Amino acid sequence: MKIFRRLIYKEVISAVTFVSLGFLALFFFFDLLDEMRSVGRAPGYTLGYALMAVTFEIPNHLYELLPITVLIGTIFVMARFAQSSEFTIMRTSGLGPWRALGTMVLLGLGFVLFTGFLGDYVAPAAQRLALQAQAKYLGSSKSTGSTGAWLKERSADGHMLAVNIRAIDANGRLGPVRIFTFDAAGRLHEQLHASDGQVHAETGIWELNAVQYSQFSYDSAGEMAQVKREQLPNFSFYTNITGDMALAAAHKPDHMPMLELWRFAQHLKANDQSAQKYEMAFWRKVFYPLSCLVMVVLALPFAYLHFRSGGIAGYVFGGVMAGISFFLLNNVFGYAGSLQNWSPLWSAAAPGLTYSVLSLAAFGWLVLRR
Repeated sequence: MKIFRRLIYKEVISAVTFVSLGFLALFFFFDLLDEMRSVGRAPGYTLGYALMAVTFEIPNHLYELLPITVLIGTIFVMARFAQSSEFTIMRTSGLGPWRALGTMVLLGLGFVLFTGFLGDYVAPAAQRLALQAQAKYLGSSKSTGSTGAWLKERSADGHMLAVNIRAIDANGRLGPVRIFTFDAAGRLHEQLHASDGQVHAETGIWELNAVQYSQFSYDSAGEMAQVKREQLPNFSFYTNITGDMALAAAHKPDHMPMLELWRFAQHLKANDQSAQKYEMAFWRKVFYPLSCLVMVVLALPFAYLHFRSGGIAGYVFGGVMAGISFFLLNNVFGYAGSLQNWSPLWSAAAPGLTYSVLSLAAFGWLVLRR
């Protein structure tokens, strides 16, 4: 069995690597064409830095491509084993259905661990480096939409803090910032407009520059009595809203590590803000690596088919279409879950569970019934 496992693992990993390199080369070429527009636009931003920025995007592309490349590579190997009768020899030598399934599940778990590590650690770090390389010469920052990103914090005594960030760069430096504080009665107490700022990760202190500060006071009847305005060169204050949370509000949820997604979703729920988008992204991040396991199990029944000469291409094409339909269904469930307010857990898990049942049913029908 060790010889069979070694042969299957070697062939599948080689095929997956070859398919992944082909896709990555294609994405690298298109990304480089897009990045060439920035070369020479700023002093110092040369072709070398453009190549470096595009290279840093490779881990994110690999993370997105791995399930489909795992499917293509595994189907190709299993179908080739069936066409050349190698798998038939393995079966007659003791590789029973359950041993074959266990072998493929173990291989799929290896792909799951690699995909999870790539998406949660390598890809976010590489993307941050790519943004830093672009920001150094192009001065680009992460836009947070037309109205900016809004963060809210509620204290135990009923006071509330609302922060609006218009832009943030890769180093965590904030663009125009607006801060509003409200008292326990919901009345506006303080208002700050700053040109830029920085959040110190060690202390949690926000350092704001060029601040327009306004303080509102009210009479006994609750009517506004006085407004005090000041122009301050800088202003410091402490809040539980961290720099990571500000980055999380600015970035797309799909590009965030799981731990940051979970923390940010819990912060939003604690402050009565909608966290469904981030919870959905968190559970999709959890189940996305498991799709590699689904793809491997989906490819196993191809080893039990009987191919005529030249018939392998059609089966491989059909398997790839089945894999693409999985990703389409995964996206449909994600959008439908957000629109219909479905449970984020079940919206993210449903496509994987559905295709796992279908692939195991195909395996059982081909092997146990036929």
